[in-house]
Amino acid sequence: MSKTLKIQWQRLVEQNKTCPRCNSTEQELNDALAILKPMLAQQDIEIVLEKKTITPAEFRQNPQASNLILINHRPLESYLGAKTGASPCCDVCGTEQCRTVELNNRIYETIPAEIIVQAVLNAVTEIKD
Repeated sequence: MSKTLKIQWQRLVEQNKTCPRCNSTEQELNDALAILKPMLAQQDIEIVLEKKTITPAEFRQNPQASNLILINHRPLESYLGAKTGASPCCDVCGTEQCRTVELNNRIYETIPAEIIVQAVLNAVTEIKD
């Protein structure tokens, strides 16, 4: 019987546009999944990805909800000992500060594939127990 690991990624979409950092994170997420899916399939673990759209109204209420990656309902940062931050972004985001990830004294606006891979591998140890 296979186990499931759920990844949910959410980002602001307005008039079919998203910000450059969310656009780049989506590509990094796809690259990470290309590495992870065959690796975890060998361990009988299936990855289920859900991409969720945040409306402009939802974004204004909580800008930190955009470019958020949840792994089994927990933020990616929690699997890495990373921190969540914020910085100005672009015209799609307006004056709101968008989500960043701080890991090992480095701030990432786009979440790189290697960080996503590491967080997922850390999460896998929990579902194997």
